[in-house]
Amino acid sequence: MKITFFSAKPYDRQFFDRYNEEFGFDMEYFETHLGPHIVNAVEGADAVCVFVNDKVNAEVISVLAKKGVRIIALRCAGFNNVDLDAARSNGIRVCRVPEYSPEAIAEHTVAMILTLNRKTHKAYNRVREQNFSLNGLLGFNLHGKTMGVIGTGKIGKAFCRIMLGFGCKVVAYDLFPNKDLESEGITYMSFDGILKESDIISLHCPLTPENHYMINKETLASMKKGVVLINTSRGGLINTADIIHALKSKQVAYLGIDVYEQEEKLFFKDLSGNIIDDDNIQRLMSFPNVLVTAHQAFFTEEALSQIAQVTLNNIRQLGKGSEPQTPSAVLV
Repeated sequence: MKITFFSAKPYDRQFFDRYNEEFGFDMEYFETHLGPHIVNAVEGADAVCVFVNDKVNAEVISVLAKKGVRIIALRCAGFNNVDLDAARSNGIRVCRVPEYSPEAIAEHTVAMILTLNRKTHKAYNRVREQNFSLNGLLGFNLHGKTMGVIGTGKIGKAFCRIMLGFGCKVVAYDLFPNKDLESEGITYMSFDGILKESDIISLHCPLTPENHYMINKETLASMKKGVVLINTSRGGLINTADIIHALKSKQVAYLGIDVYEQEEKLFFKDLSGNIIDDDNIQRLMSFPNVLVTAHQAFFTEEALSQIAQVTLNNIRQLGKGSEPQTPSAVLV
């Protein structure tokens, strides 16, 4: 079988080449993202492997089907960038990696909270310039704070448990409450209850049409003044214009984002020599109380190993006409 990869970076090649020794696929890599502009470059592939910012819409899927592609393999958990109805109507199977080291994302979320709160990034730069003053570095204890977690799937569950270890009161919202977490001391509340009660809110839910812009002008106004908001899920959960207004009015004291709603134009690229014309991201990065990382939360040795192994196994099983062992890995 031949697999054509899109949005492929050197680290993707490193891990997929390593684990392909077991599978023996013919693999072709494109660094560009998949979209109408490049789909005709696919030749002789049985499967395409895509990532979070690839555009796998009906137009692209129609071309893939005509070229004989039978499998679209997402090397990520989210699938909001794939038109599943179009894939189904064209007879293309779609699979994903439903979980990969959820601790990686959970731990990065904690790192963002601690960085914003204790200002370790600023302290690092100060000391390198021989400035040992503590002025402006005042933080607060996480112990005793109310941590609101929206979404308690694999990642949200791992994050909840970490924050319990910090001595936080952890409250959560999910359409399907986890009984194990409840037995460990997590209190489930309504979405509105989370907004009103939490000192810190962390988003750990997938992006769906129903929750697009779930953080907006109205929901931000319902939060405690001075709330800390963290998003390591999907950029489209937050209305960027509204969060900028909330930062300016000091309704939001700190914002940490590892995802951004227009990130496909920016993330995973070196733009250090370019002028970025996205005024919203430039404005966000200008705030001293905002921390932006470029979709880095998943980026650990363990996570990349699992992504490569699960993706290649999904493709092998579907290519043989059987189903992967994890039912949730198959979307169509």
